[in-house]
Amino acid sequence: MKITNVEALLCDGGWWPWIFIKVQTDEGIVGYGECSDNRVNPYGILGCVEDLKPLLVGSDPFAVEALYWQMFRLTRPNLGGVVQKAIAGIEIALWDIKAKALGVTVSELFGGPIRDKIRVYWSHCGTYRALYPDMVGSMPLRSLGDIAELGAEVVERGYTALKTNMVVPGEPASTIWSADGNVTTETCRSIEKLLGTFRDAVGDTVDIALDLNFNFRADGNIRIARLVEQFDLMWLELDCYDPVALLQVKNAARTPICSGESLYTMRQYKPFLDAHAVDVAMVDVAWNGLSESRRIAALADICETPVAPHNYYSHLSTLLSAHFCAAVPNLKILEVDVDSVPWRDDLLTEPLEIKDGYLTLPKKPGLGADLNEAEVRKRPWVPKADPLKLRRVRGA
Repeated sequence: MKITNVEALLCDGGWWPWIFIKVQTDEGIVGYGECSDNRVNPYGILGCVEDLKPLLVGSDPFAVEALYWQMFRLTRPNLGGVVQKAIAGIEIALWDIKAKALGVTVSELFGGPIRDKIRVYWSHCGTYRALYPDMVGSMPLRSLGDIAELGAEVVERGYTALKTNMVVPGEPASTIWSADGNVTTETCRSIEKLLGTFRDAVGDTVDIALDLNFNFRADGNIRIARLVEQFDLMWLELDCYDPVALLQVKNAARTPICSGESLYTMRQYKPFLDAHAVDVAMVDVAWNGLSESRRIAALADICETPVAPHNYYSHLSTLLSAHFCAAVPNLKILEVDVDSVPWRDDLLTEPLEIKDGYLTLPKKPGLGADLNEAEVRKRPWVPKADPLKLRRVRGA
């Protein structure tokens, strides 16, 4: 079997594009991967895929590790970023081909699943309804009463955990986004009201997480970590490129700290794990690839640290992340977006099975479903003139 073509497909995801990788073979078996970026860099990834294509066409798709390391070595001066995402999307598609050809699931290629049901949490709970209510087809979040109703919906739909951002209900609702990295008293009050409302609505048995992204420096993250101790969070999530600063936050409060979604390869995770700077290591499987993500998980396991996939893309990303979850021993929980554009469900040939807060691992060969390319091509990504205008942002 030989690779005959490698193609990147851009699909409209509403407020950002989804990036899919299609790898074709001379035996008619097609593999799919996903390496969706934010709205700023999709064409950079497409260009990297084209740059890597001559290396791949004519090669044996079964040699997944060999091809991964050839791509890695070729691009090593540009470690991380859009290059790593392109490599990851291709690598995932190669695993999909190999599993289909052998008639097994992707997780079988990694020794077989440790678990066939994976606990999931409702991510960006309230965030997309605040920023893009028309796109997701939801009622606006005008008040804390609407937040309480959303919390009740989480419980009613069987989810046992949720994650939100710094959502501020209103007319219109917004999210807090800091330009200077400083935490204000108003920000703290907004967070306290939001989490207090969610906690009252979901009760003590549903886990809650708050994502601060890259908004604040260490001093601000410490202030918020101490503030939210009263809500017994599953974790406080934040992004940081300095393991010493992150350890400072972790040691300053009892709130568990989750980080790592913007890191690439074991080399970038190692200093954070060596320093025990995180309670939960977040790993983006679509950006790191399946093999490297498993190596990161193994490194985290040595450091007694659980992992949780970063997964806010299409359902294909959820599938590939699920096979990672099934194959590692130190899994915490899997992220899924419940709110999305209405056509997301049409992009896969098989629906996801999520019930009572758990995703059932698909049994079909490969990732468990294929891209519905006709639907993907019906929804081409059209760049927005000013992407930030899509967001209802309140300065911190």
